[in-house]
Amino acid sequence: MTVQRHALVFGGTGHIGRWLVLELLDQGVRVQVAVRSLSSFDSLLLWLQEHGAGHHPNCVVADFSAESLGLDPASSAFRGVTEVHNVAGAYAFGMTPDDAYQANVVSARNVTAFAGMLPSLERLVHLSGYRVGGQDPADVPWSAERRAAEYRRLGAYEGSKVESDAVVQAAAIAAGVPLTVANPASVIGHSKSGECGQVLGLGTSVLDLYRGRLPALPGGKRTFVPVVTADYLASFMALLPTVPAAEGKSYWVLDDATPPLPELLTMLGEHFGVRVPRLRIPVALLKKLPAKITRADPETLSFLSEERYPTAEAVALAEGHGLHHPPVDVALKRWADYLVGRPATARVASM
Repeated sequence: MTVQRHALVFGGTGHIGRWLVLELLDQGVRVQVAVRSLSSFDSLLLWLQEHGAGHHPNCVVADFSAESLGLDPASSAFRGVTEVHNVAGAYAFGMTPDDAYQANVVSARNVTAFAGMLPSLERLVHLSGYRVGGQDPADVPWSAERRAAEYRRLGAYEGSKVESDAVVQAAAIAAGVPLTVANPASVIGHSKSGECGQVLGLGTSVLDLYRGRLPALPGGKRTFVPVVTADYLASFMALLPTVPAAEGKSYWVLDDATPPLPELLTMLGEHFGVRVPRLRIPVALLKKLPAKITRADPETLSFLSEERYPTAEAVALAEGHGLHHPPVDVALKRWADYLVGRPATARVASM
C-alpha cells in the first residue's frame, strides 16, 4: 500500500516557503504549515488562492525558540507526517550575532529534533545555502570563541548559516533523522511571472542600476553570483522526499549558466534601457572602500566570489525526473521587471 505524502513545512509563509507549499499542494500532497502567527497564515491562504491553489494547507502555531517548538509530536495532527521541510530562518543583514544564532541555528536545531520524534517521518529536507553547505557535523558544538570569530569574519547572517548547516547534520545523525540538504543560490522570482517576495542581495543591485544609483559594476569577468528561480527550487525540494537515494546527501541547487555578475547587470541595464556604468571595481578594492561609497552592505561582499560549486549531482537528479532550469536570461529579465514594477505588457514585449 502506498503511503500518502503528508508534509509539514516550517517557514512556509516566506518567499521560498510559499512557492514550496503551492508546489506540494499542486502535487496532491497533504500540507501543514507551522507558523509564528495566525495572521501570517491568513496572508499565505490569500496568496495561495490568488495563485490558483486547488487545496489549502492546515495550520499549526509554533514557537521556534522552544526545544519542542511548543508542539506535541505525539499529537494526532502529526501522526501521518511523512516529510518535514525546513525553510524557516532569517535572511537579513545587520543582525546581531545573538539574533542570527537564535533565528538560524536554534530554530533549525529545534526543527530537526522535533522531526526526529515524528513516528511516520521518512525525510527531513533542510534548506541551507550554496556558500555555506557541506560543513562538518563533527565540529559541533561550536565554542563561544569560534562562533564569535566566524560571525565576525563572515557577518552574522552567513556565519549563522554556516553553523546551522553543521548543527542540523549533527542533530539529524544523533536523532536518526533521514536528512537531505538543499543548498540554493540567490533565489530570484518565478520563471514565468518574475514574482519575488524579497529584494536583499542581488535584487538591491538591480534596483540601484534601474534608478541610476549604481556607481560602478562590481567584480570582474569571473565574479559569479549564481541564481535559481523560485519555482525550480520549489519543484526540486518537493522532489527530494520521493528519491530514496537522496537520503544523507546535500545538493547544490543553482543555474551554472548564470552570467558573471558584471555581464548580468549589463544585460539587465540594456534590457531596462538605462545607463550602465562603465567603471568596474575589483572585489578586492570593493572590500576596502567604505560602505557610504560602495552603497553595499559589508556582509554582502563575501558573496562576490569566483568560486564554482558542485552542481552535477543536483542536475542529474533533477533532469532524471524531468526537471530542467528555465532559460536564465529570460528568468532574470522577468524577475528584474517585477522588482522595478514594470507593467506586464512591457515585460512581454521586451522578451
